[in-house]
Amino acid sequence: MNKFLYDYQFEAVDRMKNGCILNGGVGSGKSRTALYYYFKEQGGCLDDVYIPMRLDHKHLYIITTARKRDTLEWEKELNQFLMSSFEKCPRKYTDVVVIDSWNNIKKYADVKDAFFIFDEQRVVGYGTWVKSFLKITKSNDWILLSATPGDCWSDYIPVFIANGFYKNKTEFNREHVVYSRFSKFPKIDRYVNTNRLIKERNSILIDMDFHRKTIPHHVDIFVDYNKIKFRDAQRTRWNPYTNEPIAQISELCYVLRRIVNEDDSRIVALAEILEKHPKTIIFYNFDYELEILRNMSYILGLDNEKFEIAEWNGHKHQEIPKSDKWIYLVQYTAGAEGWNCVDTDTIIFYSLNYSYKILSQACGRIDRLNTPYTDLYYYHLKSRSTIDIAIARALNNKKNFNESKFITF
Repeated sequence: MNKFLYDYQFEAVDRMKNGCILNGGVGSGKSRTALYYYFKEQGGCLDDVYIPMRLDHKHLYIITTARKRDTLEWEKELNQFLMSSFEKCPRKYTDVVVIDSWNNIKKYADVKDAFFIFDEQRVVGYGTWVKSFLKITKSNDWILLSATPGDCWSDYIPVFIANGFYKNKTEFNREHVVYSRFSKFPKIDRYVNTNRLIKERNSILIDMDFHRKTIPHHVDIFVDYNKIKFRDAQRTRWNPYTNEPIAQISELCYVLRRIVNEDDSRIVALAEILEKHPKTIIFYNFDYELEILRNMSYILGLDNEKFEIAEWNGHKHQEIPKSDKWIYLVQYTAGAEGWNCVDTDTIIFYSLNYSYKILSQACGRIDRLNTPYTDLYYYHLKSRSTIDIAIARALNNKKNFNESKFITF
């Protein structure tokens, strides 16, 4: 079994229980650890010899991201345990494992007496996904996998309710939430009785003691921007792209970021990096950035050899190229999680993202247990404009960027 699991994964399995959150960093092997926990709970063993699960083992449902489902990442892990989600695949067990995305979780709300693995934390708030999650957890065994289990106490409400710590959200708020008196809408000012919250969280949060062999190198590449155009937009509140007045803070920030991100110096910096790293993942935010990246014809001719370009975004879902020189264009929201690549040691962040969590997840795409690289390179393209500096400061402090705190409209 040692070739399948590391010691820290065995140790995590021994501490896991129904209703727990397996908290491991991106690329720490949470999927395989979760499957072994299920396998072991159903009577199986893989220590010295293969001992199959008992005949009356619970059916397995895996709720994951659409990308992980479509790229069969879970299928590869299941093969280690002689299981499969496909009937025609060679397997030890006759029942079919169900792997589906969070978008379809409502389909399984009436399933009973099964085992659910909820992959990638999606149970935040109180929407349709959370309601289905709570209904499922009443009648089934389950565990949740997450690299970022919660930024604040409210993020834990669904999991706390599912574990029976609170009857509903109303009880949680009554016990722990103090709302701001000066806000026009319900805004949490602070939490009280946090000792109980810490106790409840610690009882279900299983940390994986994961020590990476990789060494991340984060390199800031400073580029130029059109200072006059930037200053005019900020002063006049005029949108040069629509030739209309700017009405909201979000629109002003979008305009300022576009002025910054469209500067040609960013393209030049990108080309210089690609000369040293011929296999590169590039993260971007907006469609106009994608058009810029698609049309860098001179980059395709670096060293008189063409780069193969593929994309993952809301428009295209292409696989990572297999050639000697390639560029993989990934939109932050669409591709920050749920896949991995061990064929490169380089990610370029063409523009900054507001979310520290998304940035961390994006970095984890190449920081995997099975990567052959020790040194990993992350290039952050940024200008010295006020908006880039403010975003970078928030991310460096492991916080999300807040537009309303940056500009008073």
